[in-house]
Amino acid sequence: MPRNTEAGAGNASIGGSGGVGGAPEPSSPVQKVWKPELYKLQLEAPAPCPLRCQRTLPLPPAKSTAEAVEANNLAGRLYGSEYHGLMGHLEAEQLLANARDGSYFVRRSPQSDGYYTLSLRFNKRPKHYKLLYKPGVGHYLRGQDKRFDTVHDMVADGLINFHMQLHASPIIQQINQQTKNCYQQSPYMTLNGRKLRALSNELGKAAAKESKESPAEEKEQKQEEPPPPAVDPMPLVYEKPHHFKVHTFKGLNWCEFCANFLWGFTAQGVKCEACGFVAHSKCSELVPPKCVPDLKRIRGVFGTDLTTMVQLEPHHQIPFVVRRCVEEVEARGMLQEGIYRVSGFADEIEALKLALDREGEKTDMSETAYGNVNVIAGTLKLYLRLLPVPLITFQAYPSFMAAGRTGKQTEQRQLMAEAVRRLPPAHHSCLQYMLEHLKRVASHYAVNKMNEHNLATVFAPTLIATPQHMTNLTEEIFMLSSLITHCKTIFATS
Repeated sequence: MPRNTEAGAGNASIGGSGGVGGAPEPSSPVQKVWKPELYKLQLEAPAPCPLRCQRTLPLPPAKSTAEAVEANNLAGRLYGSEYHGLMGHLEAEQLLANARDGSYFVRRSPQSDGYYTLSLRFNKRPKHYKLLYKPGVGHYLRGQDKRFDTVHDMVADGLINFHMQLHASPIIQQINQQTKNCYQQSPYMTLNGRKLRALSNELGKAAAKESKESPAEEKEQKQEEPPPPAVDPMPLVYEKPHHFKVHTFKGLNWCEFCANFLWGFTAQGVKCEACGFVAHSKCSELVPPKCVPDLKRIRGVFGTDLTTMVQLEPHHQIPFVVRRCVEEVEARGMLQEGIYRVSGFADEIEALKLALDREGEKTDMSETAYGNVNVIAGTLKLYLRLLPVPLITFQAYPSFMAAGRTGKQTEQRQLMAEAVRRLPPAHHSCLQYMLEHLKRVASHYAVNKMNEHNLATVFAPTLIATPQHMTNLTEEIFMLSSLITHCKTIFATS
């Protein structure tokens, strides 16, 4: 059975073909921009588990120097109950022998010289590292550049990196084997192509103005330069190096070159200080020198992680794109036949996406600006489709599916309420908002021909973290249809 999905205008900006306003959207696979595999692997990494010291640590000998006494006191202040005092290598390994992966503690080795030892367990084996601390800098390991506010964060970051080295080597190898040719198909170009063309036109006007004022010989030299390929949204011969710097990202972020997740808790990748291009350090070496600083002010919200987006709008639990689109659909699209199933014009959806990125909440979405309400509906679907982590997250997906397979309705609703509780706050709020909206749309089925099942068919590939290459979404559609039908009951008990 072919995968049930909508292509239409939403896909136009990510490689699909836009439908004509009023025509039903054909069935074709949804093309995701972001690759979830590394993110899902990070979720599977063992969590840090501090081993608390259960014994009373002996005081320093009476003849100890003032420096030794102060060092002992400092360790207690820095590491708290995770500090086990003076302990040798063998005793440390015995302590970790029966602990679970991710367990760790801090000790002072008998041979230590100005450092402490971090001992932890990963993949059923103990590991030991020289641990240092510098005021104003933080905790760090000897010979490594990363700095951490707490030992817990250091261990969490280390466990993720160990886990990636063990399980993600094929993906990391693919990242390392990329070429500069991947740039044209990168998320950066997918999400920003139209903006770059607009900025390129502005640069072209500026360049034309300058050429009128430049000497004739200089004009002749410029005319001899070969034109760039037609697919380049920056048709001008334009070069400006990026200014990449190692960056610690808050929230979840993906590489805009290879589309893979930036794993870890600190120094996950690099960011261009001028235009905001985000990438793995290795990927940044392949990014062509086409930095457009003006792009930074219209980077926008499409393709940004939902939790990160909500943190930028502390006064609203629902992202403004979702809120504005829903309000507009409910104002003039509830009686529109095939709402959400029928596509809008691809170029109008792209224009609205650019406007929302550029102008934010002030964007004019009125009927005067966008007469076809299917353009608004298509833009909402596009926003949700471009979320790196779907509304029903990878972690919660199995619980939702298990609930959907339950035969008894009362038990099904109870299990769905438990699944909803597994969602992060931003996803919980936005999913509730969307489901209640879709329930209101379905209430006009007699006119708009979109009942809960029809809406679930359209939204299942967009809202649910379905496994890659899945073609049969029958169960997902049934589960989402039940969610829409019983959303008020389910969220009232969640």
